[in-house]
Amino acid sequence: MFESHVLNRIDQLPASGAGTLAVVLPGGRRLGPDAADVTLRLHSLLPLRHLASGRIGDLANDYVEGKLDIEGPMRRVADVAAGLLAGNPATPAHGTHLSRRRVLLSRWQHRKSADARHVRQHYDVGDDFYALWLDPRRVYSCAYWGQRTPGIAQAQEAKLDLVCRKLMLHPGERFLDIGAGWGGLLLWAAEHYGVRGTGITLSRNQHAHVNRLIEDKGLSGRVRMLLLDYRDLPEDEPYDKIASIGMVEHVGRAMLPTYFAKIRSLLAPGALLLNHGITAGGTRNAQLGGGMGEFIERWIFPGGELLHISHMIETMAEQGLEGLDIENLRPHYARTLWAWSDALEGRLDAARALTGEQVLRAYRVYLIGSALGFERGWIALHQTLAARPSGQMEGTVLRGAQSVYPFRREYIYRDA
Repeated sequence: MFESHVLNRIDQLPASGAGTLAVVLPGGRRLGPDAADVTLRLHSLLPLRHLASGRIGDLANDYVEGKLDIEGPMRRVADVAAGLLAGNPATPAHGTHLSRRRVLLSRWQHRKSADARHVRQHYDVGDDFYALWLDPRRVYSCAYWGQRTPGIAQAQEAKLDLVCRKLMLHPGERFLDIGAGWGGLLLWAAEHYGVRGTGITLSRNQHAHVNRLIEDKGLSGRVRMLLLDYRDLPEDEPYDKIASIGMVEHVGRAMLPTYFAKIRSLLAPGALLLNHGITAGGTRNAQLGGGMGEFIERWIFPGGELLHISHMIETMAEQGLEGLDIENLRPHYARTLWAWSDALEGRLDAARALTGEQVLRAYRVYLIGSALGFERGWIALHQTLAARPSGQMEGTVLRGAQSVYPFRREYIYRDA
């Protein structure tokens, strides 16, 4: 029964511009053309059901579990995967709906101990593995591409500098990087803008790596990296500028008010926040449909949750942060992910030796699936600049809402 549905889907793919697909069954029977862009070799009949229903996330899970092999260039694999989908995975009809139960589950998933476990499961896969396909600074977030940007390393440096310019960093300012990763932004801000920087992470590997870099670069005493949950940051000495890069995806819907309230309490009056994070393409889906959300939850980002930018801005405002400037870098992230995917595809044997076959397979399909999601608008990437208004008091009346932001953009892009 499933074979006829699969054949129909295979026949429909070229007409949609998705490329050609062939499926080889466990006994050797071939469905589809002899010469195909992508071939799936099944070691079990179970993936036929996922093929017939267009649940590409479940097919990715089958691939990671060894129930099928994929032959063909990964860019064509992404095209075929998009053609197999039964609908837009960012709509509530195909994604998972929001519900009170999911909100309660979100709060449970983002206890401090759970967040630490989730972060270490992803980021402590191995520094050497990530070094194979990230840029030399290991910046694991959306790069910023220009028309003549030669490669990922330069695009990531452009992103780091863009963040620093948006925050109007100045020498001697107290700067906090929440979820500082392997230290790319923290060290760039210290070396190029002269800030006194603090970074935090829950990854032991990242914590050790950045502290080695701080010592090697002679930045001890001016820059520090802490192994710390954001909820435990002391509030006795406020920061002039705060960056949250690729962190908000890990916070969770239920904890988002707590997160932005904490950031507001850490900012000096009038100070700035740059929140850079992946956002949902749909307004009412809790995760991507077609099995993709479940795949990401299981293999890549346990506990990760994407929210629409409208919800992000609303929550910021409710916690006393004024939104100043919003920029959608969605196409930049698609290009970044393809650069990562191409780099990983060129080092498969080395990656396999570092992580094993299962982890490698998960990352191969995660990177191309994410690139596809940004290309098709199922997910987005927003940089939001916000301020804690100064709130000057006259008696018992709040007068004004000042900040250091000049309320024009030319200062950001004059050197871009």
